[in-house]
Amino acid sequence: MEKEAYNVAPLEKHSDESSPNGAARIVEEKGMQLGEAADLYGDIHTAEEYGYVKRGLKSRHIQFIALGGTIGTGLFLGIGRAFTQAGPLSILLGYTFTGVAVYAMMMSLGEMATWLPLPGAIPQFCARYVDGAMGFAVGWNNWYNSAITLCAEISAASVVIQFWNGAEDINVAAWISLIIILVICLNIFAVAIYGEAEFCFASIKIITIVGLIIFAFIIDLGGGPTHDRLGFRYWNNPGAMKAYKGTGSAGRFLGVFSTLVNAAFSYGGVEMVAVAAGEAENPRHNIPKAVRRVFWRILFFYVLGSLAIGVLIPYNEPRLLGAIKDGAAGGARSPWVIAVYRAGVPVLPSIINAVILTSATSSANAFLFTGSRYLYALAQNGQAPRVLLKCSKRGVPYYCIAVTASISLLTYMSCSSGANIVFEWFQNLVTIANLFTWMSVSIAYIKFHAALKAQGVDRSTLVFRSPFQPYTAWFSLCFFAMITFFNGFYVFGPFDVNSFVTAYVGIPIYFALYAFWKIFKRTKWLSAEEADIFTGKDALDAADAHWPARVPRSMLERVWFWIA
Repeated sequence: MEKEAYNVAPLEKHSDESSPNGAARIVEEKGMQLGEAADLYGDIHTAEEYGYVKRGLKSRHIQFIALGGTIGTGLFLGIGRAFTQAGPLSILLGYTFTGVAVYAMMMSLGEMATWLPLPGAIPQFCARYVDGAMGFAVGWNNWYNSAITLCAEISAASVVIQFWNGAEDINVAAWISLIIILVICLNIFAVAIYGEAEFCFASIKIITIVGLIIFAFIIDLGGGPTHDRLGFRYWNNPGAMKAYKGTGSAGRFLGVFSTLVNAAFSYGGVEMVAVAAGEAENPRHNIPKAVRRVFWRILFFYVLGSLAIGVLIPYNEPRLLGAIKDGAAGGARSPWVIAVYRAGVPVLPSIINAVILTSATSSANAFLFTGSRYLYALAQNGQAPRVLLKCSKRGVPYYCIAVTASISLLTYMSCSSGANIVFEWFQNLVTIANLFTWMSVSIAYIKFHAALKAQGVDRSTLVFRSPFQPYTAWFSLCFFAMITFFNGFYVFGPFDVNSFVTAYVGIPIYFALYAFWKIFKRTKWLSAEEADIFTGKDALDAADAHWPARVPRSMLERVWFWIA
């Protein structure tokens, strides 16, 4: 594949700039930022005209962005609906099975993002290794998903605030305005500010979920105010598995399957660490470190978290069922808050609600970042206006941030009942966008794996090599395809048109985007020999030597360097 097929425009190539020695020379003379841009765009003049993103995310930022990507409102709120539908054992199995598939996908993505840590990453990989039309489809689908989820998280945060007395008397539009201003400020000045914010947000979420798991252990063994030892009482009565849309074994199977769908939505955003790879310091060290730990994060936070909920409350808990049915504000419909109330610890609900507010704000912050970087990647592919490549002196693609942030104004539609219906339709368009992203990553990796072999690259020489490939990628592709195809199984008995549209509208949207670019640009499915796995790599290789080694000076630093 020629560079011009995905670059910003056909550029005049200078042989000394596009060669390995030329890229290394530019990195030495002009710095890593311009060196990477020149190697990617093909000449130094375009790099100087538009600028480039800056590698301002430190190791601790990347590690905690990876953590934050696995702990969202789904773990605090969304898990409650799955729990009441299917029961404790079903959510434990569902989150475990989906977690294994997510880990498999992340290993594939981690290998590609370590080989070429580019801003936005996923649309670039799909365009380079598979087909320009797939890069277009996944890029715009991801951008729209990020922009609408940004609105949804802002709306959720504004509703969570109403959990406290007095806040409900203030117009929700005021809270929406404050949150929009906050997340824009965290993104527009420098990527390091975004990194620090996510570091703080993730720290709060980690401390909270660790504390809740310890709390669950204490309460379960009778250490609460009532000294009632719970054990696995609620797995016997009302039971470990609840039948859903059926009876007997078939109903229990459908209950487990419904948790797979819910878990897939809860894990949404786990790929953010790869999106940030293009702005990470020493990416060949920090990205593999973050990806390798995804398994343990999934195991500890989601598997132990779902187990903890299952031993603390029964799936037929009246307050939880009522809060979900009524759409109660914030932590009122969180199974964790219900568990705290049952345990008789009055101060914790407000603390958990504050963490849920932090989590929603963190997600809004992260989705503004990822949405802007997907747009930036599309501009690099030549699939979005070229002006979006423009970066500030601090390496911030401010036009991409402005365009993505402008979509957040749709959040005000949630303030009125009539407009809120339209807003919900916007949200329904992205219900399975994450699944298409993960399937696209798996397909891109399968093609990447074949391209390495066809172009004479020995995988044993890679800095990060994911295990059992390409079978790992095939497993994740098949798993997510199954969930996508059957995610709306519940709409057929009896058939409900609105639910059917919500469940499946994402499928024609993705393929319509793919078909549009396929027809408009007459792109083709790339062979392994045609896939471009090298453009931009020379400057990244040259930059590797410039990252200083982190040498711990004490045992405390050794522990901290291991964590972050």
